[in-house]
Amino acid sequence: MAQDRSPAASPIERLPGHAIRRLHQIAVGIFHQELQDLSLTPVQFAALQTVAHRPGLDQRTLAGLIALDTSTTASLIDRLEARGLLQRRLSPTDKRVRLLSLTDAGLALCKAAQPGVQRTQEQILAPLNADQRRTFVELLSVLVAENNGFSRAQREDTRKA
Repeated sequence: MAQDRSPAASPIERLPGHAIRRLHQIAVGIFHQELQDLSLTPVQFAALQTVAHRPGLDQRTLAGLIALDTSTTASLIDRLEARGLLQRRLSPTDKRVRLLSLTDAGLALCKAAQPGVQRTQEQILAPLNADQRRTFVELLSVLVAENNGFSRAQREDTRKA
């Protein structure tokens, strides 16, 4: 008698985790396509954009805001600083802390990236109508917030900041 080798679970395409992974791959692909001339990754953009909106924040806070572990954030900052996009200065109140700010080149790159970032978001959501887009983004935000504790690099609760 032949053994039934069909999987009992749903096909992979029906699993939310698989769909989220695929959507992430697609989003990164679109981002790179839209911003290829700027030599900028999504994580680099997140760091630069966050520092642009909160100049003077420290490296640890940045890691929490963009949900990266501190060692990855340190190497990210090293690369951005080497490119002349970001600068660190000692905190006047705690010499162990380095405060981050964008250079003029970093600000210019953030500004130059905005149209491509906007096109990326629009392209990701293009298959959805306006109501579906709002609902999708709201539900995605709930999933991320409620599951934050499962992340290896949890996002800081910005309501405290």
